[in-house]
This record gives sequence, structure tokens and C-alpha cells, in this order.
Amino acid sequence: MKGTAVVTGGGSGIGLAVTRRLRADGYRVATIDLRPTETDLAYTADVADRGAVDSAMAAIRAESGPITVLVNAAGLEGYKRFVNLDFTTWQRVIEVNLHGVFHTVQAVLPDMLEAGFGRIVNISSSSAHSGQPFMAHYVSAKSAVNGLTKALALELGPSGITVNAVPPGFVDTPMLRRSETEARLGGTVEDHIQRTPVRRVGKPEDIAAACSFLISPEAGYITGQILGVNGGRNT
Repeated sequence: MKGTAVVTGGGSGIGLAVTRRLRADGYRVATIDLRPTETDLAYTADVADRGAVDSAMAAIRAESGPITVLVNAAGLEGYKRFVNLDFTTWQRVIEVNLHGVFHTVQAVLPDMLEAGFGRIVNISSSSAHSGQPFMAHYVSAKSAVNGLTKALALELGPSGITVNAVPPGFVDTPMLRRSETEARLGGTVEDHIQRTPVRRVGKPEDIAAACSFLISPEAGYITGQILGVNGGRNT
């Protein structure tokens, strides 16, 4: 075994694909999710709740040892015209998508600092580059995650810890399919495939492969980077 990794949002979609890939790569992988779908090293917690995050990390540490890999894939989308966006909704999306990263990174840093090694990958969003109507709260949070990634990379690099972000593009997840059903995509999935240079929808496994590389020893000289995995939609 290579060590212990934690994947937030590991119960479905991109997070689940990352979990399976890292297990195949030889890591002990624990997941944190509001709705875990696996029974092996799966912990229930809201990443916006610092107490719950600390409790889950302590349980993972006790069962699997120090945590040296963290992938933040937990996320909460939202769609509302900005003029109608109430602050409570704004705050909840910010809390999950941005504050959740703050909580989990702080929770695992003691292990990484003691080991003199760590890998952190934050799943942001291509909407941070392109913008997205009716998603001002989500886009703002994911844009902040990219900025936090760059700041942490500079601060933590001397301690042997790399921090990178992967903003997925058009990826076939339950979130995407809900958006299609609710007519929020500006067309069907097939319509968007025709606008994508590689002419296919992304798969969660595409994002998992990027995470696997950024966590690998070969990526030790890569930090503070925003690696878009989007089929050429945002270059």
C-alpha cells in the first residue's frame, strides 16, 4: 500500500471514480460524503461542518494511519437568477464548495507536515474560466478554490506538499444529467458533444486519471497548476 488517501464527495460521480482509481493505484482510500455508497472506509459528514470533518478525519487516521493524499471532490451546484438569489442559498453553496476545502485541507495538514510529503487535488470547475449564467454562487466558489490552490501551493511547497486543481469540463455525472432534465444546459448532452472539439462527453474516469497523475511521484515538480480536463472546450 502507498499510504492513506481521502476523497470527499466519494459517494458518486467524479469522487467515486477518483476513489476507485486511487484504490487501483494502491492507496488505502477513505471517502467522506453526505450519502456514502460504499461500506469500506466510507464516512458520513458534511464538509461544511468543521466538527464533522475533524471527527471523520480522526476516525480515518485511527483506522488507516496518517493521511498524505486529499482529493476534494465534494460539491453542491445551484441554479438561480442572481437578482433572485437569497443570501442563505449563496452562503450554503459557498460553504460546501469553498469552506469545505478550507476545512478538509486544514484537517489533514498536520499529517502531511509531519511526513514532509503530501498531495492535494481540488476539483474546481471549468465555469471558473467561462462563467455560467444563473450559477453566480457556484462559479464564485469554484473560482475561489482555484485561487486558494495557487496560494497553498506557494505556502506548502517547501514542506513537500503539492497542491493542484482540476476543473472538469463537460462530464457525464448525475449533476450533468439533472441539469439536462431541468433544461439548464442550453441544449441536450448530444448538442454539447457537437460543440466539444474531441466530440464526446467527458467521463468521471477522465478526471480520475488526471488526479492519479497529479498524485503520482512523476508529478512532484507540478504544483499550483489548474489542469483543465474538458475535451478542448476551454483552452
